Amino acid sequence: MDIDTLIPVEPNPNIPTISPGDTVKVSIRVVEGERVRSQVFQGVVIRVRRGSANANANFTVRRIAYGVGVERTFFLHSPSVEKVEVMRHGKVRRAKLYYLRDLTTKKARLKEKRPKEERNSA
Repeated sequence: MDIDTLIPVEPNPNIPTISPGDTVKVSIRVVEGERVRSQVFQGVVIRVRRGSANANANFTVRRIAYGVGVERTFFLHSPSVEKVEVMRHGKVRRAKLYYLRDLTTKKARLKEKRPKEERNSA
């Protein structure tokens, strides 16, 4: 028995197509007692897992906060993920960017993908 048969999965319309290397801003709904607020987590997508029939599809975002690497995994179909904004598309040749864990400062930067129009005119 799959999880898809137990729980109907509805795609979140506020999440665009993301891929490893993208720099994203993820807005999460945080509940603190009676209060509900929105919290933003900005970083580089280092992993995208599509999951079995998209029910448990998730993506992992990494950022450096005060010199310490912080990774957070978000479910694509979670109601707590309010929206995802893609800030820039990184140029990568891997599906999983775990090597970024060992890099710091300028070495951890990814080049930006050039749009197709730019490549054709050059």
